[in-house]
Amino acid sequence: MKISLKAVPHISNKIAIDLNKSGVVTMTKGLEAVAHEAEKILIHNVKQEMALEDKAGEICDDNEEEIEFMLADERQLFFMIKKKLAPEFGVILNYEERYSDISHKILDELYEEDLIHFEVTENRIKNIIYGAITSFIADASELDEAVMNKIRSYKKRYIPGTDEFEILYEKIYREELIKRGME
Repeated sequence: MKISLKAVPHISNKIAIDLNKSGVVTMTKGLEAVAHEAEKILIHNVKQEMALEDKAGEICDDNEEEIEFMLADERQLFFMIKKKLAPEFGVILNYEERYSDISHKILDELYEEDLIHFEVTENRIKNIIYGAITSFIADASELDEAVMNKIRSYKKRYIPGTDEFEILYEKIYREELIKRGME
């Protein structure tokens, strides 16, 4: 599953919390510093993919007449273009490989910035980071469903996309994260 910019701060916090709870990492400057570094790397990665998708969309738009004439599946064509351009944008499309790569980059940055100390193998630390990312993503749809159910239970109707809805959604989302020990 794709990571959204909205989820990045939550994933970053989960990485910091999971590293802290692991018992094998000592944080030299606290949770916030670790979460901040993880967030920077995740934001960069998400923005790379967004740029890739923008370029693929632009190519599809520029060739819209040909696509219609050939009766091509635009979604499939979009993905093929995205796959072709991915190396140029530095994006790994296989999510398992991508999250592993991101985990390694986060580990490297945390170590280089002297934010963590550990006595175990780097691979073990990378696996904790990888686990934090993938478990958050796995829990995200369940979390979203819980938030939406709570919003639907209110007497007042909130319309998705409105400022009022977004503020309420974010508030309940944070409450759910805290309740589940994810923030």
